[in-house]
Amino acid sequence: MFRTISRWLIGKPLENERMESERIPKWKALPIFSSDALSSVGYGPEQIALILFSIPALYAYFGAVVVAIIILLGIVALSYSQVIKANPGGGGSYAIAMKYLGVYPALVAGASLFSDYILTVAVSISSGTAAIISAFPILAPYHLYLDIFVLVFVLMIFNLRGVQEASTMFVWPTYIFLGAVFLTIFSGLYQVFILNATPGVVAVSDSPPMGMFTVLLLLRAFANGCSSMTGVEAIADGVPLFKAPQERNAMITTGIMAAILACMLGGISYLIIYFHLLPVEGVTLMSELVQHVFGRNIIFYFIQVMTMIILYLAANTAYNGLPPLLSFMARDGYVPRYFGNRGERLSFSNGIVLLTIGAAILILGFNGNVEHLISLYAVGVFLSFTIAQTAMVIHWHKTREHNWKIYALINGTGAVVTTFVVIIVLITKFIYGAWIICLLIPVLVYLFIKVHKHYNDVRDQLVLTSEGYKETMVPALGRHIVVIPVASPTQAVARAMRYAKMIRPYKIYAVHVCTDVARGEKVKKLWEDLEPSVQLVMIPSPYRQLTDPLIRFLYRLRRRVGPQDAITVLIPEFEPKKLWHRLLHNQSGSILRLRILNYLDVVVSTVPLKFKR
Repeated sequence: MFRTISRWLIGKPLENERMESERIPKWKALPIFSSDALSSVGYGPEQIALILFSIPALYAYFGAVVVAIIILLGIVALSYSQVIKANPGGGGSYAIAMKYLGVYPALVAGASLFSDYILTVAVSISSGTAAIISAFPILAPYHLYLDIFVLVFVLMIFNLRGVQEASTMFVWPTYIFLGAVFLTIFSGLYQVFILNATPGVVAVSDSPPMGMFTVLLLLRAFANGCSSMTGVEAIADGVPLFKAPQERNAMITTGIMAAILACMLGGISYLIIYFHLLPVEGVTLMSELVQHVFGRNIIFYFIQVMTMIILYLAANTAYNGLPPLLSFMARDGYVPRYFGNRGERLSFSNGIVLLTIGAAILILGFNGNVEHLISLYAVGVFLSFTIAQTAMVIHWHKTREHNWKIYALINGTGAVVTTFVVIIVLITKFIYGAWIICLLIPVLVYLFIKVHKHYNDVRDQLVLTSEGYKETMVPALGRHIVVIPVASPTQAVARAMRYAKMIRPYKIYAVHVCTDVARGEKVKKLWEDLEPSVQLVMIPSPYRQLTDPLIRFLYRLRRRVGPQDAITVLIPEFEPKKLWHRLLHNQSGSILRLRILNYLDVVVSTVPLKFKR
């Protein structure tokens, strides 16, 4: 039944030969990799306005903050085009840092992107729900249910179905959203320049006060607005998913994405400033703008629905960025190896599931509040920007390719600017939640290092040489001793005893942990009648423990026998016909198996008895 549901939701497995057909062209890659950045116009300008509106006089700086963000966007996009050119294999900041800066900067970049991608999903979904609630306030009490439903049953399921199906599903809503945004911008500009629409009433002074507190607010507004740039790095992480020529297609897509985003940010911000729209509780600034331009009619509701959809689908950028990144880190042994394995549909399914769980925890932990989640945003992504640009400067200096000085200057400028942004974000957002990311990144780096050390230890202990093989296969192979736990003589125990006699061990121990004296005597008498040739060892357990007495018995037995002797524990276990039947029985056999393997150098095997009804 489970497999049937899985097939219905995810689809049939794909052959390895279908890998090439899963690669996507530029026109599909743009919405798949850029939906996060492009959709940020739905909340980026609003996050600037929320800060500036705290002192109404500062609203005059709205345009300057937006211009600074657009300039920074151009620098970062140009720099990441160079990352793609120098590192066409994908992996983005992590891969380029590992190549030119070493392990620790690469792991910091990996941890930064890990936190940023999870935040991308949480913020995008929460923003999408906020957009639809602006149009339909009746849905407000159910916002968390909407968040989790979209996260699991739309994003996770469709991404588990593979890149091609996800791109086909998500591509058209993105293009429709872009059309809706530009329709709003052009309609607004038409009203401004052709119809001479009346500008909004500006109730602020022409010369806003300047001071340390004012500067900090402006910097915080800038830091919040920089959330519009998250997702720029996703293309560099997923270069292998592009159709050939992969490098060229990825660079072109990066340029197109940056140009579209700059135009939308500039146009929307200009209209917000011209009409002097201000943040309103329960209504997004984008919703206010659309209503101001078109009125509250069918166009308004259509654009609100499309904004909701694109904000939801913006999370898909992370689903195409984090799983490939984890596959690179798994290949290097810094995250569990299974993150490098492709699933039945040729997607990195384990990374997809991890991203879903992480985002769900954030959404529930912050109650789906966009403003609170935004406070955690941008630290990780700009830190990874800085590391990537620094690595690129070293790359150009080492390779000294044609025009390398110009490229080094571009990346050097990018590194300086993004370092400045990281400092601004840390200063302005630290007490509002950025401290969580400051703690999380070192913790993740520590975990990456511990995972890598474990894999190195495993490799050292598993490696087999001819000398090591000869030492293991010594002439005196030792004796084989079998231990069978017996709760009571049953068909399952009989099958285990039959199997034990088939392998002809040196000695068989049947062991009964006796928690009740009277019942123990009955079990012993029945055993002597059934199997007098094998003594039943009775282990008293006055505290009703089952596994601990048996483990102590095995520990003493292990010390008595020789180092070359082998001990096998045969666990009799019955297998119910239906899955739900397992809930009606204790899992003592599974618990015993896990505990024995953790504590003792013995072989543990299960002898199953499968029920027919």
